[in-house]
Order: sequence, then structure tokens, then C-alpha cells
Amino acid sequence: MNAVDRPLRARWLGRVTYADAFALQRGLFERTDNHLLLLEHPHVFTLGSSADMAHLLVDPAEVGADLVKANRGGDITYHGPGQLVGYPIVNVPGKRGGGMADTVAYVTSVEQLILDVLVDLGLTNVGRVEKQAGVWVDPNSDNPRKIAAIGVRLSRGRSMHGFALNVDPDLTWFDRIVPCGIADKGVTSLAAEGIDVDMRTVVDRVVQHSGKQWGTSLDRQDVVWRERVEDLTPFSRGEGPGVAAGTPDSPLVDPPDSSHLEGTSVRISGRLAEAGVTSGLQISSRKPDWMRVKADMGPEYRRLKSVMRSLDLVTVCEEAGCPNIFDCWNDGTATFMICGERCTRKCGFCLVDTRHPEALDPGEPAKVAEAVEKMELDYAVVTMVARDDLADGGAQHVADTIHAIRDRQPAARVEVLISDCKGDPESLDVINHARPDVLNHNIETVPRLQRVARPSASYARSLAVLARA
Repeated sequence: MNAVDRPLRARWLGRVTYADAFALQRGLFERTDNHLLLLEHPHVFTLGSSADMAHLLVDPAEVGADLVKANRGGDITYHGPGQLVGYPIVNVPGKRGGGMADTVAYVTSVEQLILDVLVDLGLTNVGRVEKQAGVWVDPNSDNPRKIAAIGVRLSRGRSMHGFALNVDPDLTWFDRIVPCGIADKGVTSLAAEGIDVDMRTVVDRVVQHSGKQWGTSLDRQDVVWRERVEDLTPFSRGEGPGVAAGTPDSPLVDPPDSSHLEGTSVRISGRLAEAGVTSGLQISSRKPDWMRVKADMGPEYRRLKSVMRSLDLVTVCEEAGCPNIFDCWNDGTATFMICGERCTRKCGFCLVDTRHPEALDPGEPAKVAEAVEKMELDYAVVTMVARDDLADGGAQHVADTIHAIRDRQPAARVEVLISDCKGDPESLDVINHARPDVLNHNIETVPRLQRVARPSASYARSLAVLARA
């Protein structure tokens, strides 16, 4: 079943929460491009439209799992580490070339994809079981075992959800449910069937076959495969604040050889090497003229700086060391930075302070609004530091700032550049419901370089933030 003439955009996203993946799916579903999202989930039980709660045998919270209702068919299933989850969001042809999408044909095509992958990997005794969706090992024996579950949703000729292929998960998790509501048949994995293969190899095979099935060409991008806990900020590791980045006490890890990146920190050099960056401009090299910025502290620059200091405000222009500050400020444009001047992340490219954050200033929204009025702005841009120490990630403070600007300068349009607010949907809704004229969230770079530029962030989560807007 070939999707309508479009390339397939295959993305390996690493480990992604179910909520983030679902938000991203919904955003892509509303578009027309063909996508294949490949990922692992943290432990989660999902309930399809025909799920029977009697098939959930434990309290999810007691075993450290989430419980989510999914808008797909089927009963209850489990997703977790070691299981490859694939979400094809593709255009599905209608029956006999037009009209309503052929659900049976589509499910069969997904099953066939998995069957072809398994045979490639050396597991040949696989097939289907009559009236049971999914892919099975020894399907015609007295002991058929499900190795891949299928659960999809088709609407308006587009697909959502997809498949879950057990590579090497902890199979005891399936003992905590009646998988897919099937009590008399077991569950297995590639590892349990004696196939020793890593996740990356399985993903390679899936992408190879998917490109033939769901696209006229293939566009693949992966986030980096190896991640180190040491790369994350203490907040991202759940340890609270730590020492500032770059201090003598900040932990370092031994990276691969990175002597070609002279002048770059040991940690960032290691991340670059793992991402395949083997050359670049040495930090000691003279920059080309088009990258060199002349310091121009003209009258408008000085006036704007005076306004900021009189109101005790900070700008991302200053805190992040933006080289364009002279051009922007002399044009009367600045980006306010709220929620303090200390960030709980430590992105590799950013100069913002990463020491322990201070308490929010409740008067800051009013000060920003006053500055907007004094500068006679008809367009205000507000950004924020990440505040993982706050329950809502600083979302209410952003919303308060939007409201304060509109109260003081009703004609001004407001653009906000927000953090991911830890991916919490309720926190993000607080900002979205304040209805900024423009909502931005920076992804910063391509998937392969995410762990270099943003080690404490998630590419998939950032896409989900934008999808929720």
C-alpha cells in the first residue's frame, strides 16, 4: 500500500513520553505530509476504544507506570523501554482508489511491514492469527506468541497510532495486564526468541521497508543514539540545582577523541564527536567579516539600556550574549527576558547563568508592561528562562506578563518565546489560553545535534509544544 506521492519523513526520536508523542501525532495528523515516528516510551499502559478495565491487573502508580486513554481501536496494551513503537502518520488510499480509507487493507500492510522486518532479522516462523490483529511467532502452533501489537486510527484518509514491536523489553510487564484482551495467548520478543539484535538495527530495517511502502522517497533523521545522564542538568536528573556550568566542580565525562575540536570544552567535544561532527572552525580562528559585529552604542541603544536599568529588567539580548544587540537596540527593539536571569538548563550555545534560580519577582509583569509603554512599542517580544524548579515551569508568570502588557498598551501585539514547561499540558495551556499573538519555541538545530546544543531538552517534546499551540 503506497501512500499518495509524497516522501516519507522518518524520525527516530529516542525515548518520548506518551503525552508528547500523542500531541506530536495530532499536530502532524492535521497536515498532509507522510511521517513515521519511531521511538520508545517510558512505562505506560494505554487503553483503546474497546478496553476493559478488568484487563488492567495492577495499580499503574504502584509500579511506576502511566495510564492513558488512546483514541485508537483495541483493548489495553503496554509500552516501555526495549519496545520499538512506530507511528505512521500517512495518507491512506481509499477503497478501490477513492472514498473511505480501507482500514483492513491498511492494518494488513502494517502487519506485512513487521513480518518483512522480522524475516530480515532472522525470525522466520512468524505470521498472522485469524481474527487477531498483530504479528505472531509460531502462529499455527499450540503456542502462538504475539511479538508485535497493531492499533490504528484512520480518519479523513489519514492514519494515527501504529505498531509496537517487542525487541528486548522486560516481558514481566505484560503480566500486569491482559495484553490486547487476549487471555489465552502469550507475548514474546526478539530477544526471547533468540534474536540478538540492538534497537538501532531494528529501526534501520523498519525505515528501509517503510520507505518502500509509505513514500515515493525517504527523508530520515535521528536524534543521537547514545545519551549520558551526566550530560543533563541536575534539575533534569531530578537532583535539584547543582553548580554552575563551567565551574571547577561541574562534572565531566571522558568523550571520544575530539582533538580536532581544539578550544571546545571536553563535554561538548564529546557530544559533537558522537553526533559525527569531525571538523569545524577553530575557536581561535578569525571569523569572516559577515560574522563580525561592530559595537555601536548609539543614542537609541543608550536610551533603551537606561529604560531597562531603571525598571530592573533583563533582556535575552544581554544575558545570552547576542551579537545582534547593537543593531536591534539601535532600532528600538529588544526582547524582554522574564522569570529571572538564571536558567535551570545549560544549553551548549547559551551564556545565560545556570546557578540556583531565585524566586520570581511578582512585579515583573507590570515592569515589562511599563517598559513597553515607555518605549511606545506596538510589538513586544518576551522570552523566558527555563524554570524546572517551578511546578508550572513559569507558565503563569508568562500569562501574567501577556495580560499586563495588554492592560497597559492595548494596541500592542505580544510575541512570546517560551520554554517547554517540562512538557506539562496544563502549564502550556495556561500560556496558550492567554492568547499571545505569536507563540514561539526554539528547537535550535537538527535532530542529530540536539544533544550537543540542548542536552537537557527533548526534540520530540519541543515538537509537541509547538503542536499543542
